[in-house]
Amino acid sequence: MAFKPQSEDESALSEINVTPLVDVMLVLVIILLVTAPLLTQSVHVTLPKTAETTADVKEQPLQLGVDAQGIITLNKLPMADLTALEAALKDEFLQNSEIGLHLYADQDVVYSKVAEVMATVQHSGIAKIAFVTVEQ
Repeated sequence: MAFKPQSEDESALSEINVTPLVDVMLVLVIILLVTAPLLTQSVHVTLPKTAETTADVKEQPLQLGVDAQGIITLNKLPMADLTALEAALKDEFLQNSEIGLHLYADQDVVYSKVAEVMATVQHSGIAKIAFVTVEQ
């Protein structure tokens, strides 16, 4: 509050104290910043119910596994080496160019082995690769 010595013209003091206004505005900004992410992350919808369907057997992705010892399996059949794997994958790709592949790699397998297997899959022409993991 500002004080002014009394003078002959006693005009009103017209200064606004902005400190309470700034405090209120800062509180409103903080509330906005806290609530805005909560509003965008929560989407409440009621999904429609449909009849149960069975998966198309022709479109099942290939299952490629690499265990902890580095043994490679394709659809649970062991592969001798990477050249045999590439030949088998090329045959599958020629039958269906839209085929996908699920890669199951053991957590103890060496990364370089997984990288070699992924390169082999890429050389065979298959572009749809998905890593399968387990939820903790």
